[in-house]
Amino acid sequence: MQKSNPKKPIVKRQSQPHPGMEYKMDPLPEFDDGTSGNNKLFNKKCVITGGDSGIGRAVAIAFAKHGADVAIMHLKSETKDASYTANYIREKFKRKCLTVAADISKEDQCKKAIEKIVKEFKQIDVLVNNAAVHYPAEDISKIKTANLIKTFSVNIYAMFWITQAALRYMKKGSSIINTSSVTAYRGSPELLDYSATKGAIVSFTRSLSASLMKKGIRVNGVAPGPVWTPLIPGSFPPKKVSEFGTDSPMKRPAQTEELSPAYVFLASKDASYMSGQFIHVNGGEIVNG
Repeated sequence: MQKSNPKKPIVKRQSQPHPGMEYKMDPLPEFDDGTSGNNKLFNKKCVITGGDSGIGRAVAIAFAKHGADVAIMHLKSETKDASYTANYIREKFKRKCLTVAADISKEDQCKKAIEKIVKEFKQIDVLVNNAAVHYPAEDISKIKTANLIKTFSVNIYAMFWITQAALRYMKKGSSIINTSSVTAYRGSPELLDYSATKGAIVSFTRSLSASLMKKGIRVNGVAPGPVWTPLIPGSFPPKKVSEFGTDSPMKRPAQTEELSPAYVFLASKDASYMSGQFIHVNGGEIVNG
């Protein structure tokens, strides 16, 4: 029997240029819990935005562990993290992993990335809209217009553009999973624009679910609490990084491997009677919705 491994709070002060790189983090996130898969996603063709690192990396690895082939979309600057993820999947699980560099804040790049993936995969069975950015600000007067536009472009506009492009290659039984946040439900004083996009993702998910019901495509989401990802040292000052997640009921941030099972569940037949729903993996915080 596998021994339990209690997760420890992140305590080290550190910072990085935005949006942060996983290979520079200390400690490194735990993205693979070491368990074996059972092929519940065997031969599924999956697309994950932000799949190079953070939650996206853990999801990509979990999907491959369960027999899927994976395409990860990432920024060109994140190529090192993307290559690590791809090599890990290819070597450990013997599955295909495509890496596609794209700035998803630009509509044309979203469409071109999907077309490139489909040339190889021919179809898309699971789409995970996961990539996001945030730029903390003390109050609304400190939010820069450029950052506001970037946050909405990456976090919500890209979901529309990528989903529009991907749906041409999705059929009955396919699944879309969108990453929202606990901030969509209870807000965040320092992340007003980010929280607004995450709230929009909740409404987008529910509305898209209703829209695609007749086509047999399920649409669900995951709303994480604090998670130890590159965006944290890439966005917050060192002191706040050292305290990150300690205000959650579990008094620590999640490791990314603790998020990925929710995505596997929603992508698989286990969730065949679920659509328009969110799973709250947030360390015990009770939220409405």
